[in-house]
Amino acid sequence: MNNKIVYFCLGGALMLSGGCSKKLAQFKADYFSTTPTPLETVGQTVPATVTGNLPAKFMVKNAKVTATPVLAWNEGTDVGEVKGSPVTIQGEDVRANGQVVSFQRGGTVTIPFRAEYQPEMAHSDLYLDFSVDQNGKMYTLPRVKVGEGVVATSTLASAATVTPAIAPDKFQKVIEETYSADIRFLVNQANIRATETNKEDYKDLNRRLQEANQAANMEIAGVTVNSYASPEGSLEFNTQLAEKREKNTTNLVENQLKKDKITEFGELTSSFTPEDWEGFKNLVEKSNIQDKDLILSVLSMYNDPEQREREIRNLSAVFNELADQILPQLRYSKVVAKINVLGKSDVELIDLYNSDPSKLTVDELLYVATLTDDNTRKQQIYRKATELFPNDYRGYNNLGLTQYVAGDYASARNNFNIASRMNPSSKEVEMNQGLLSLLDGQYQKANEQFGAAAGVPEAADALGVYYLSQGELAKANNAFGDSNTNNAALARILAKDYSGARTILSNIAAPDATTYYLTAVLGARTNNENMVMTNLRQAVRLDQSLLKRAKSDLEFASYNLSFL
Repeated sequence: MNNKIVYFCLGGALMLSGGCSKKLAQFKADYFSTTPTPLETVGQTVPATVTGNLPAKFMVKNAKVTATPVLAWNEGTDVGEVKGSPVTIQGEDVRANGQVVSFQRGGTVTIPFRAEYQPEMAHSDLYLDFSVDQNGKMYTLPRVKVGEGVVATSTLASAATVTPAIAPDKFQKVIEETYSADIRFLVNQANIRATETNKEDYKDLNRRLQEANQAANMEIAGVTVNSYASPEGSLEFNTQLAEKREKNTTNLVENQLKKDKITEFGELTSSFTPEDWEGFKNLVEKSNIQDKDLILSVLSMYNDPEQREREIRNLSAVFNELADQILPQLRYSKVVAKINVLGKSDVELIDLYNSDPSKLTVDELLYVATLTDDNTRKQQIYRKATELFPNDYRGYNNLGLTQYVAGDYASARNNFNIASRMNPSSKEVEMNQGLLSLLDGQYQKANEQFGAAAGVPEAADALGVYYLSQGELAKANNAFGDSNTNNAALARILAKDYSGARTILSNIAAPDATTYYLTAVLGARTNNENMVMTNLRQAVRLDQSLLKRAKSDLEFASYNLSFL
């Protein structure tokens, strides 16, 4: 064969296989874009997506590339890196499960990255490392920078600052007790019979009034008389009858009060109802009268009281039953006395706790703890509650609350667990255990526990922090509702609702270092330099650890913080 023809054929074959035989070229930074830029934390993690657009004639057909994202930092003594999950990119002739890129047309690849946040990552760079396997020949290519910096504002969310749920006491400074007696009348009569005043309920009412009059911790809040006439006869007659019953019953009560020398009884009020159709209806509904549905139908058809009565009388078959069973129950006066039982004053309770806590009930003891803002003092009181009332779960739950606030999570966990064993259905305990799960990073478990604690007031802030940890800003803001907390303000900042964030921050009752730091972040995002400087200075004054954070925080990258 002609040598020229041989060389021509060999050259053509080499040209056809060019997509396989040559070594893969270096990747360029221009091929890649990263979302978000700069990187931004979601909760306590740093997620990102690197998208590569590889040009035509780049991806050799027989090359398999392992691309590994690496977040690296080198700030003084802080040197380190975190690797993400490797992704396989392959040419058309490679048999593997990677993302295939055409030699002729090029193609797009996606490389996800996720890492747990570390404070050193604030000043960091995101790289891609490449190792290549080409027909068994292994080599590496230079790493390529694809992103830089991490905005870590979301990490300011903290379950540690959520107030745990308190198991409430049932102490009442004033307990209102109600006592009553009925005075029955004969048909068309208003005189009070001796048989009625000798009934046990009337005697008991008078005894209660006498006791309240003599007891130092009781007071009579008021006495009322309500008199009724049954709906039979004319309205005019029933009005006069009911009014006489009211007058006679009121005189009876007044004379009894004078006889018992009761002068302080709040106010004596009275009223009368000429025709108690509502009471009539209720009694018929509860009765066993055979035709009660027919009677109730008549009641609903006529608005005029006299027409109602005529129609019911026309039901002669049932009227006698009404006269015997229902109407007598509507001829009465009801005497009601309201008596307030006064509990111990705050001063008395505190003095008793200081001198002899054993003289306090469990509810009084739990209430005493709410009279101080000193967490250490609260802790002492709740510990005493667990000693004196070891079978009441509330003491253990509330003791755990104070330990959680103090950052003693191990002790808090122990007491929450004791409370849970005592009362597995307690929503307060469930919520508090959810907070510990959130601190441990057990997000699914925390979510389930917060769900079981639905209705507990403190659960709103806890659930909001959970949603922040998942990057679900809309749900977080919905959960926070009207809460005025640092976490609620942070959710608004992350959602770019700066006006809402400003309102929340200004309404926080006891602003702390985080409050001022968040206000500085808000100032940076709204280009208010004075807000940045003033609030950063206050934040660092309250918490020196924020100095390092502020100087590396990309939120303040455009500000000179040397004054700190």
